[in-house]
Amino acid sequence: MTQAIDLSGRVALVTGAGSGIGRQAAETLASAGAAVACTDINLAGAQETVALIEAAGGRAIAITHDVVEEDQWEAAVRTTVDTLGGLHIMVNNAGIELVKNIPDISVSDFRRVMDINVMGVFLGIKCCTAAMAASGSGSIINLSSVAGLIGAPRQAAYCASKGAVRLMTKATALELAGAGHPIRVNSVHPGIIETPMMEDLMTGVPEEQRAQRIALMTSRHPIGRLGQASDIANAILYLASDLSSFMTGSEVVVDGGLTAN
Repeated sequence: MTQAIDLSGRVALVTGAGSGIGRQAAETLASAGAAVACTDINLAGAQETVALIEAAGGRAIAITHDVVEEDQWEAAVRTTVDTLGGLHIMVNNAGIELVKNIPDISVSDFRRVMDINVMGVFLGIKCCTAAMAASGSGSIINLSSVAGLIGAPRQAAYCASKGAVRLMTKATALELAGAGHPIRVNSVHPGIIETPMMEDLMTGVPEEQRAQRIALMTSRHPIGRLGQASDIANAILYLASDLSSFMTGSEVVVDGGLTAN
């Protein structure tokens, strides 16, 4: 027996929705019936996502949003509630990656990674819980990474940030459940996903070396391929739905077997 996921009547806010996993998550949630606030520091990207959702018959709005600024979080949540009628689903997706050896990581580099990847998630949780409680239920989905589960050379800052998201998720899940709030909190841990972020890391790499790097990354996934944004968006859709109603504080690993090695 199969059960279709229906998010009709629910409202989602997705950060970093202007491209990559965020865009795919917003489109996937909208295709299940949710109204979606697409937020991004790149407003043009968020507007493109909204156009895609509307072209498919969905409902969405675009909001300019720097996730490290508390006042912008408050404004984004307020606009979402006022325009779309509530807030039930929060996808803390916005993030950056840094690949450098530790001696080459400046203090400002490290702080920027932690600000966007950790502070951004913290502020999202802080600013959305009251609106979710007022809406009657909530599902907070935090994007961590396999880098929040295992270490990787030249990724000390990124691993530290994603490990922090993993445990912040668990602590928040316990706190909200203990306070009687109808809000679940879970984390998603992607493997290596073909997104614009991955493309950015390949900037300036000669074609032959690029092919070698992609082959090496692919070989780390026993399933035999790199991940697609849709693989992660489908996990987000599940956590946003009532099918995952008994899950909170959980970590959903979507990595093609990478961490099973």
